[in-house]
Amino acid sequence: MQSTFNISFLIRKARGSKENRTIYVRINVNGKRAEFSSQQSIHEKHWDSKKCFPKSNTIELKRICNHLDRIKFNLSEIYREHIIQNPSISSKDIKNLFLGNGPSEDNYLSDILAYHEEKMKNTLAPGTLKNYGATENYLKRFLAAKHKTDDIKLKDITSKFVFDFEYYLRTSKPIDHHNPLSNNGVMKHMERFKKLINLALKIEWIEKNPFRNFTPKFDRVEREFLTEAELTKIKEKDFGRRLEQVRDIFVFSCYTGLSFIDVANLSEENIIIGMDGEKWISTHRQKTFNKVFLPLLPQAEAILEKYKDNPQAQHRGILLPAASNQKTNAYLKEIADLCEIKKKLTFHIARHTFATTVTLTNGVPIETVSKMLGHTKLANTQIYAKVVENKIGTDMAALKKRLSTNKLVKKAD
Repeated sequence: MQSTFNISFLIRKARGSKENRTIYVRINVNGKRAEFSSQQSIHEKHWDSKKCFPKSNTIELKRICNHLDRIKFNLSEIYREHIIQNPSISSKDIKNLFLGNGPSEDNYLSDILAYHEEKMKNTLAPGTLKNYGATENYLKRFLAAKHKTDDIKLKDITSKFVFDFEYYLRTSKPIDHHNPLSNNGVMKHMERFKKLINLALKIEWIEKNPFRNFTPKFDRVEREFLTEAELTKIKEKDFGRRLEQVRDIFVFSCYTGLSFIDVANLSEENIIIGMDGEKWISTHRQKTFNKVFLPLLPQAEAILEKYKDNPQAQHRGILLPAASNQKTNAYLKEIADLCEIKKKLTFHIARHTFATTVTLTNGVPIETVSKMLGHTKLANTQIYAKVVENKIGTDMAALKKRLSTNKLVKKAD
């Protein structure tokens, strides 16, 4: 026999008052009732007798309505959690469970999302926080589509929930003309979700790790960079004023390794005189806040000199008049087409180019490149520092020359 369950509210005359009424909660399971006071009272005229619920035309009444909604939600959760294990659960059992535990102290997914945002808003870069916001939106869409709810208790997030969310990310239809998520895009969302769960574990909001059986699997992506010939082609090409400005700022990054946001924020105080008497860039990466300290190469210095009197840059107190990252990447696509470069040219390729073509290929040690890029781990630099084919050829030629001068096998007597 299927159990019936219902929650309703009613009012009764409050003691010592002619007009105020106390709101009671009525639980009905299979026709049997249990009641208790909600500890809320209102004037009789504010009670909607048809809806059996307070009116909500004042702030105080809205507060009472929200309180009653929360009671109803918690009672429904108690019923849902216990009906499977105990099909004979009664209205009195539910009342006792509710009153014995008080209002639910369980933490929800929305709680850890809010906690993470509050704790990390001054630590993570705006772009990283934006990415967490995107993951949060996917989680909400998943809950609505697959669980018919807008929130879930952290303790109810199981390994199945994790794998179901991954499947949802892979199969969900994109919105707002976005492209479907790639495997690495899916893994990035799963990685951020896992960090949220790990935070919940650290602050003891949950006991079991639902990610214990999940291993993220990223596809290996070859980092694009410009060869010396491609970089020269871009530098020497004549453009109109709009593309010329974008080209110059891109080339500046190729000779400094700075990301777009760090180039856009560069100001006069970031240029200092080093111990060698030469100009250096001293700044912090916005993404990680790691220190960046690197010499200003002649090619980069020439670009700063070119724009030292630019009105737009002077008005904003910066050194280079950068457009938005989105516009810059759109213009770089035009530049690539005009230069007949087949690679997908984005601003981040400048950073890769600095690590490979400008520095490593010219013999700069990877440890030095790592520090100039602002990396804390050498492994991070190895992703960017892809050794190009002509560097391999040069190294192997040098090895062959050394080997040819050594006697590897003794001649027989």
